[in-house]
Amino acid sequence: VQLQASGGGLVQAGGSLRLSCAASGSFFSINVMGWYRQAPGKQRELVAIIDGRGRTNDADSVKGRFTISRDNAKNTVYLQMNSLKPEDTAVYYCIVSFGGTNYWGKGTLVTVSS
Repeated sequence: VQLQASGGGLVQAGGSLRLSCAASGSFFSINVMGWYRQAPGKQRELVAIIDGRGRTNDADSVKGRFTISRDNAKNTVYLQMNSLKPEDTAVYYCIVSFGGTNYWGKGTLVTVSS
């Protein structure tokens, strides 16, 4: 299983970015897809996850600003990030879970300037 993430970059506070992560390889169906992030000097933390039925779980810090979605036909998960804040600066990692195993993408850097 390979995960290809894209969409990171530099944005000013209040701006928006959209992350994408496409899964490829040999698998039957993906259960949970989502995003974690890791800021410098901090532990990796959950941002948002979505299951195969579209049920989501978002971190309190991003509620109302970030929206996770998925396209099952494309095995792709998206993260629409609005009203970005400097504290959102981090490396964002996508994750997919199936067959009892978690697979991680390499990460994409999001930098929010004040």
